[in-house]
Amino acid sequence: MAEDLAGWTERARPPRTPMQGRTVRLEPLDPERHGAALFRAAEGPGADPRLWDWMAVGPFGSEAAFRAWLDPLPASEDPLFFAILTEPDGVPRGMASFLRITPAHGVIEIGHIWLGVGLQRTTAATEAMWLLARRAFDELGYRRLEWKCDTRNARSRRTALRLGFAFEGIFHQHMVIKGENRDTAWFALLDRDWPRADAAFRAWLDPANFGPDGQQRRRLEEIRASLAGPT
Repeated sequence: MAEDLAGWTERARPPRTPMQGRTVRLEPLDPERHGAALFRAAEGPGADPRLWDWMAVGPFGSEAAFRAWLDPLPASEDPLFFAILTEPDGVPRGMASFLRITPAHGVIEIGHIWLGVGLQRTTAATEAMWLLARRAFDELGYRRLEWKCDTRNARSRRTALRLGFAFEGIFHQHMVIKGENRDTAWFALLDRDWPRADAAFRAWLDPANFGPDGQQRRRLEEIRASLAGPT
């Protein structure tokens, strides 16, 4: 049966405003404020040598080359870029964006995500993704939040499933990236599934879910599975 959308109205585009969490803050990208720290996170000492493997850009090799890429991005409306800053130190350690923004249909994607080692596998990284989803669903009323990645990007695929996105299929020969074919894995989180996913995020992010050593007591997937509602 087709879903009745007789009362549907076009949604607003996401605003260029910060998103504040307990362990992380997302700020509209400002190369002058964020650029040097982002370069250190991306390609400074101890950086992840495989950070750019599945990205359409990078590696850059120098801060000048990095800034040549970064500097025009704040002018973009789609993608709409944010720097990810850890709290309480306020250090920029990664980036994410809203993209393929389709207000008429209530569809929006999060992507262009890269996380320096100071963000990878942290509470702040998960909270950043929750803040983006919360803006899409709770603040703006979108119907569908998408996540896409190269099919070979096992880390991104695992992350999508951990966050509650459902795998929808593969678009073969979808893109040419850095001279190679990209088959793209598609994932989505729908508005009807958001209340359950949101409740799981909130329970997982609760400080009580972490022991004195900072280790999680319950996994996000475990919490989500324990909640009533559609899978």
